[in-house]
Amino acid sequence: MSSLPPPKTIDDVIARMRAIDAELATKDGVAWFNKLYLRVTERVKEWHEKGAFQSPGFLERLDVVFAGLYFQAYEAAEAGGAEAAPKAWVPLFARREESAIAPIQFALAGMNAHINYDLPVGLVDVCAELGLEVESGTPHHADFEQVNQLLEEVEEEVKQWFATGFVGKLDHTFGRVDDVIAMWSVARARDQSWTNAEILSALGDGFLRDQFLLAHGRLVGAYGRGLLLPIGELLE
Repeated sequence: MSSLPPPKTIDDVIARMRAIDAELATKDGVAWFNKLYLRVTERVKEWHEKGAFQSPGFLERLDVVFAGLYFQAYEAAEAGGAEAAPKAWVPLFARREESAIAPIQFALAGMNAHINYDLPVGLVDVCAELGLEVESGTPHHADFEQVNQLLEEVEEEVKQWFATGFVGKLDHTFGRVDDVIAMWSVARARDQSWTNAEILSALGDGFLRDQFLLAHGRLVGAYGRGLLLPIGELLE
């Protein structure tokens, strides 16, 4: 996929994810993350349309900016290889073709990079754009936390996807790998990302922010490498 302009709406985000899904083979590890992210985004859109949020303009804009960071990483890796992506994303793009890694591992490695690294950046950027503080107890923070409930609702559906591998033949191959890596929690990762956004906001622009993001990206990448250990090594 060639470089495209940043998405402007949730519909743009969904269309871009569907285009990525169409161009990736099912065996590509990035496809599994993209499928998961697409489904979550579709559900977020449904919640927006139901008026479920106190500050919908904030979450709508965050969804778009946040997804744009994934698209940037994806396009960088497509153009220049895995090492061209941000450090947090390198493990996923570097190991995307390894058949010994279970689909859910690829999905969680993508979530790890996107939530732990990209989300604090997106939060700070969107709050600055909308004139909001990255502060707990605000309506936009309440909406941010409410998304955790949405993710819980999607959880069982997603588990069924990965149990069947979308094509009904992966569960017997990888067994209960979802239990092995269940220690990774989307809700905890999102909570920590809000805290990291508060840190970034306090640091402001400049050297300290750059150094924080560099070190944090390396840490997130290291965790991603752990999530992508071949299933045989995880079960030893």
